[in-house]
Formats: sequence, C-alpha cells, structure tokens
Amino acid sequence: MLDLRQIREKTEQIQERLNLRGGYDLNPILALDQQQRELEGRRSQLQARSNEIGKLVGQKMKSGADPKSEEIHALRDEGNQVKAQLSELEPQERDLKAQLEALLLTLPNLPSESTPIGKSEDENVEIRRWGDEYLPQNPNILPHWEIGEKLKILNFERSTKVAQSRFVTLIGAGAALERALIQLMLDRQIRAGYLEVIPPFLINSQSLTASGQLPKFSEESFKCDRDDLWLTPTAEVPVTNLYRDEILSVEELPIHHCAYTPCFRREAGSYGRDTRGLIRLHQFNKVELFKFVHPDTSEPEHQTLTRDAEAILQALQLPYRVIELCTGDLGFAAGKTYDLEVWLPSSGKYREISSCSNCYDFQARRGNIRFKEPGKKGTQFVHTLNGSGLAVGRTMAAILENYQQPDGTIRLPEALQPYLGREIL
Repeated sequence: MLDLRQIREKTEQIQERLNLRGGYDLNPILALDQQQRELEGRRSQLQARSNEIGKLVGQKMKSGADPKSEEIHALRDEGNQVKAQLSELEPQERDLKAQLEALLLTLPNLPSESTPIGKSEDENVEIRRWGDEYLPQNPNILPHWEIGEKLKILNFERSTKVAQSRFVTLIGAGAALERALIQLMLDRQIRAGYLEVIPPFLINSQSLTASGQLPKFSEESFKCDRDDLWLTPTAEVPVTNLYRDEILSVEELPIHHCAYTPCFRREAGSYGRDTRGLIRLHQFNKVELFKFVHPDTSEPEHQTLTRDAEAILQALQLPYRVIELCTGDLGFAAGKTYDLEVWLPSSGKYREISSCSNCYDFQARRGNIRFKEPGKKGTQFVHTLNGSGLAVGRTMAAILENYQQPDGTIRLPEALQPYLGREIL
C-alpha cells in the first residue's frame, strides 16, 4: 500500500511514477481524503464542544446550580444535540475511511527509480546470460510433455479425469525427480542461510490482502467460501503474513526464510497459452525465498536473493538468462524485479522460472510489519523481498529437455544423482 500522506504531499511525483505502470488516477483518492479530513475536523470540533458542555455542567452543579434550572437544561439540550450530530458523523466517517482504504488497495507499488521505463515485456532489459556451454547439441529434442509421457513419468490424460485440464500426475521416477528437486533446492538455500518454514497451505483473505493478491487478483485464486480460506497461490503469501501486525526489533533483521509449498492458481486470462506440459498448471510445487530486511539493506539483499535463485540453475547446469522487468511489466507489489528465464530447447526460447522482486515497504505497510530501532523515535516499516528458488515443475521441464539424449533417455544433472541414486531416467 502506498503512503496516503505521501500521496497528499507529493501528488505529482507519485502520479508520474504510477503513469509508468499504465496509469492510475489519484484524484478519487484525494477527493475522498479531503472529505474524510473535513468530516474528521467537524467531528473533532463537535467532540470538543461536547466535552466543554459536560465540563460546564459539572462546574455549575458543583457551585450549587439547580439541576432543573433553565441554564442547565439549555446546556444539556445542546449537549444532546451535539451527541446526535456526532452519532450521524461517525458512521459517515467510517464509510469514507473504508472507501478510501479500498481505493488505496487498488494502487500498485511505485517502480524503483532504477527500473527501466517501458510499456510491456518487449522492453525488458537482458542483464546477463549463463551456461551457453551447456546448451544441448541434440537436434531432435522432444517437448518435455512428450518425452515425459513416453518415459511414463508424466500423465496428463488421467489427471484430467481426476480433476480437469492443466493438472498432471507424476509417476515413478517422475514423482521421485520432483521430490529430489524440492530437497535439493531446500538443502542449497538452507546452506545459504535461509531458515526453512512450512506454512499453512490455506490462507485467509487478510493474508492475501497484505501480500497484494487481493483485491486485484481474486479471480486468479481458488477460494473455500464456507471458511474464508483460499488455496495459497505462492508461499510468498503465508510467509509475508507470519509477522503481520508485529513490531520486530532491529536485531531480528534480516529474516531470511525458504519455504516449500504446493501452489494453486486459476491462471485466469491465460487460456490458450501453454495448454500442454508443465509450464502453466493449476497446481504446482515451488520453493520460495523470502526476506524481511532493514530498508538500508534492501537493494544489496535483492541482488543476493537473485544470485541465490540463480545458484540452483547453476548447480543443475541449466542455461538461463536474467531479465530486468520494465515499469510496464512489473508485478503488482513489486518495485524492482529480476526474472530468471531458463532455456527450453524444444521451443527455442527462454522461459520464466523465477521472479525475484523487491517490494520495499509496500507489503509491510499493507500488513503492518514494522521494526523498532534503539535511539530512534517511533517505528519503521520493514522491506520485503521474494523470489522463486525455483518453480519445481518448470525446472523439471528444463531438465527433461536440456538433458534429453538421442536414445530418448534423460541423463540426470550430477547434482541430482545422489538424491535419486541413478544417472539415467
């Protein structure tokens, strides 16, 4: 959430930054803010008058005034009128505050000053590539879903029978490979200093609001209406909310967590895209990296988080590139993002496998996550950062294609062989 005071005091600058994201009109927010502040001023005046009347009545009664006198009656009558006015203003003020908060929740984060300016993904900037020497030489690589079905480790048809399209059943070595990838990712990130958590996979609406998925992305998530619980779209959501409405001590920062969860997404608006394979499923596994950090360190922490995600691709010797997203392609809560894109030879393209974002104080403000620094007045909002480390299904897809042999087998990356006790699938 953006700071309302900053919107009020730096309207032009904030409007300019929002325009880089496609345009969001601040005028309705400023109008409601003005109304709310005027109403608050009237209420304060009436409350002050009510207090004054109560004090006057008390003083006069103490000095011996007749409780039934015309003067006391007039004061009490005025006091009742003031209370009646207050009772009318208070719900109006609550309604205005609710409208104002609802509008503020629709505003995305401001792009960082260093984020490239652009309107779409076509204007994203390539930062670096890694692993050209590992590009496969096999000229007849099958798409991962075809080789997976040939090897009988992926089954999409039976998954459709059990659920619907965009689900997969992993069988035998496929299931083992998925588990091995999750374990490798967690092992590596724990060694890098992340504390593992397994959060709830069902989350409430307040959690989705704090992390930025609600209200904008309600259609993207699966909801259990009877309980006001949602299936988590990413571990970012529950991990963000572990410290919601808390004041941390500065000594506790930084907090680095890694978390494995299954993730559930409707993929609304993506029908017709990636309808086959493991790239865009309704259910998939992911290992998430998340940081709560001091604002002074969030930029270097972002670079480190991105390198930690890259380290998994390097360990698996999968060719990839790093893309910095432009202003028009940023996620809702992000102020600066690096995407990692892994090479998928069957399509001849790099495809996103991780998105590493610095959200600055945007999520912390929505979730009221603060810290206290000795010697400084008040509290500050932490900065939050997140990134996939990695999306497991997309990693499997990359392995099935990049490690595909001419005889139709899959040579496993050396880093995975100890987990599976074999070299070939």
